[in-house]
Amino acid sequence: MKHLTLATCSLLLAVPLVLAERPIIGSVVRHDPVLDKLLAKDAKIEMLTSGFVWSEGPVWDKENSRLLWSDVPANAIYQWSEKNEGHSVFMSPSGYTGITGGYPEPGSNGLAFDAMGRLVSCEHGDRRVAMLTPGGGKVTLASHYHGKRLNSPNDLAIHSSGAIYFTDPPYGLPKREKDSKRELDWFGVYRIETDGAVTLMSKECDRPNGIALSPDEKTLYVAQSHGPQPHIFAWDLKDDGSLGPRRTLFDCSVLSKKYPGAPDGMKVDKDGIIWTTGPGGVLIISPEGKLLGHILTGQHTANCNWGDDGSTLYMTADFYICRIKTLTKGAGW
Repeated sequence: MKHLTLATCSLLLAVPLVLAERPIIGSVVRHDPVLDKLLAKDAKIEMLTSGFVWSEGPVWDKENSRLLWSDVPANAIYQWSEKNEGHSVFMSPSGYTGITGGYPEPGSNGLAFDAMGRLVSCEHGDRRVAMLTPGGGKVTLASHYHGKRLNSPNDLAIHSSGAIYFTDPPYGLPKREKDSKRELDWFGVYRIETDGAVTLMSKECDRPNGIALSPDEKTLYVAQSHGPQPHIFAWDLKDDGSLGPRRTLFDCSVLSKKYPGAPDGMKVDKDGIIWTTGPGGVLIISPEGKLLGHILTGQHTANCNWGDDGSTLYMTADFYICRIKTLTKGAGW
């Protein structure tokens, strides 16, 4: 073995350590000049960590400066931070407390923090929307509608009033829409009122999935991840809390023939631009329904959310966790 001299050691200590750069994946496609105000010309997609079955529901934990996300088939929530390189388990089980045999997607899906900093989750296997209390226990916020059990709550958006909007497709049921455990004849969009009551907002969608509110909370958006009709829908929210007529904001049918994936999770920035996962990655759509750009991750991309100072978009892309720096911020930051 060759021994290092004191002079050699001093030289080594004087050389700064160079950390390996994170892998860069995918690309950005620009469809409209407006995108230059949202993403810099040299914006890159960084791959932060990997090794998941199906990553979903990213949310930024401001108090602890970390990203949380669901791995739905693994029935776990993971965490990652810049400070502590690499990921670790935050919670397991995350969405099903029974025996997971026969449940291909039993875990939590969409995650969000309420105004009090409490983590709210849509849970497939336990078929509920739940809240994690400061003491570590969970409280069920919604599990039934008019005495009938929900299918498998998928994603959620929290109103400034504290009301929670969520979608309820069949994806968490062992046999999905054909499952004998189904108690409802539709796949609905619901609101949990501030008094705990559950209101059915719409049952027009075949497979309601991602959900978001416009910054002024006057428009509700829902992504439908359904092959025959892969659409982003929009409704005006009336003063009495009901919905106006449904309209198609964006039709992903053409893109679905070119890229893998379907409309899924979505978020809205401070100016009302919709950032929705869909065929090929993340679609950036104006409030009028114009495609401004496309973040191509090269993977089936399930969901996205802002983190750090509100300008970094984190994406759950199949077994990857990715991010891209934007020139905007998420609504509410």
